Amino acid sequence: MSRTIGFDLDMTLIDSRPGIRAVYEELSRQTGVFIDAELAVSRLGPPLTWELQHWFPTDVVPEMFTRYRAMYQEIAVPRVLAMPGAAEVLAAAQELGRAIVITAKNASNAEHHLAHLALPHDAVIGDAWREQKSEVLMHHGADTYVGDHVHDMDAARIARVTGIGVTTGPCSADELSEAGADHVVPDLDAVRALLR
Repeated sequence: MSRTIGFDLDMTLIDSRPGIRAVYEELSRQTGVFIDAELAVSRLGPPLTWELQHWFPTDVVPEMFTRYRAMYQEIAVPRVLAMPGAAEVLAAAQELGRAIVITAKNASNAEHHLAHLALPHDAVIGDAWREQKSEVLMHHGADTYVGDHVHDMDAARIARVTGIGVTTGPCSADELSEAGADHVVPDLDAVRALLR
């Protein structure tokens, strides 16, 4: 029976911190507004607007959102690295059926990352967070979701699929377990073993 396995992107399949840090630093330089880029990349996961609200007035956030997105591809994509085992775990998922990437990141930028790093995948769904991720999982008939954030595990729980939490992002093993993860593992090699 063919399976569909979903994966989060940032800090699950890719280490996007160097790229995102550079974009925040450039946005800060352009606007003259202090942004603690190191703090921002320590809490990756939620949508971009959530983070921008920490640094800009609400009425300015849409403009900053547009500026961030406009510079993202040129600045961020070349600086981002694949997480160890990312290509292998995606290939393993494809051997079982389909590997889909479900992320809060803009789908176009997500595709650029995956192409730049030559990471195999069957579909990318962007601008999805927590409940939206669960809707995508159900729509695609997924049976598993792999992510690094407690809200990824929320999405898996809401969709009633197996949630695999990896401790490569901002959330601890205890936090992922408390959020309902069925399995908590240290890296993608361990995810690949679970998929087998």
